[in-house]
Amino acid sequence: MTTPAAVCLGESMAVLMPERTGPLEDAETFRRGFGGAESNVACALAALGVGAAWISRVGADGLGRSLVARIAAHGVDTSAVSVDPDRPTGLYLKETGAGDGHPYDLGAGRSRLHYYRRGSAASAMGPEVLADPVAAPLLDGARLIHLTGITPALSDSCHRLVRSLLAVPGRRISFDLNWRPALWAGRDRQALRFLMNGSQIVLLGADEAREVLGTDDPEALRRLLPRPEVLVLKDDGHRSTAIAPDGSALAEPALRVEVVEPTGAGDGFAAGYLAGVLRGLPERGRLRLGHLTAAAALTHRRDLAVPPPPETVERLLAADEAGWAAVRVDAAGFHPGGAR
Repeated sequence: MTTPAAVCLGESMAVLMPERTGPLEDAETFRRGFGGAESNVACALAALGVGAAWISRVGADGLGRSLVARIAAHGVDTSAVSVDPDRPTGLYLKETGAGDGHPYDLGAGRSRLHYYRRGSAASAMGPEVLADPVAAPLLDGARLIHLTGITPALSDSCHRLVRSLLAVPGRRISFDLNWRPALWAGRDRQALRFLMNGSQIVLLGADEAREVLGTDDPEALRRLLPRPEVLVLKDDGHRSTAIAPDGSALAEPALRVEVVEPTGAGDGFAAGYLAGVLRGLPERGRLRLGHLTAAAALTHRRDLAVPPPPETVERLLAADEAGWAAVRVDAAGFHPGGAR
């Protein structure tokens, strides 16, 4: 059996999504799915042709069995997902605005996630994962291990797990800040700086950088985080910037997208960028692949990014600056030269 090139470690949860948009109090029926930054990235990597595994823990319940099966159906290795007999699988509800004037409506195109994850099975993960007979070979054989700032905020044991992973020499770790202020309430957010500085690839949004590190200036960020081989700063829908250890920066504009719903775009970008790393693309190609996968996530209501067809990806990776800038993206696909 081929060892996956990438291993993503973190919690995934069952998700309930109303069949219709609008406030939750008006929702009568729901669709069941799954969601979690790390499993989203694993699924998107697999869709991009990168072998990926997801390591986590779920409850001994139907929600846990369902989400593991669904993630595996996307081509992700779930062999190292363990089952906790005492704790439940985490759950969240996704609320999407309708823009119909209801006093509690979020507004058209806006969404909110309501989490029920305290005491979940995944929150009980700890450093013992590194010695698990199934997880350990996956971690040891991976070319890249992907983590986020969500996992260390779940519990003290999860924080120790992340620190233990970073302490193993010779591993290439990517760390997406994925700032969740509610999870970090009462915790030392400066711990995130230590975790990012111990990683090789760091992804963070400009707004997250300002909130957690006090700046989104590339040179200042490099002074705060001198050790990673690259910092990838994402400025919402405008551009992404790769910042090298010497402070030099390469920026690539985002594509123009007719946004259906923003949830999942960050995970899509991470998957695209990391796929570019594993494919050995030059820095601009990595940033472009991140933008392409993020754009695909922005044009539907699912949290999971479905990348564009391989021929579209290759054509746009090879486009000149003018060709790249002319692309428009909507629910129907990627349109060169602004054609709709």
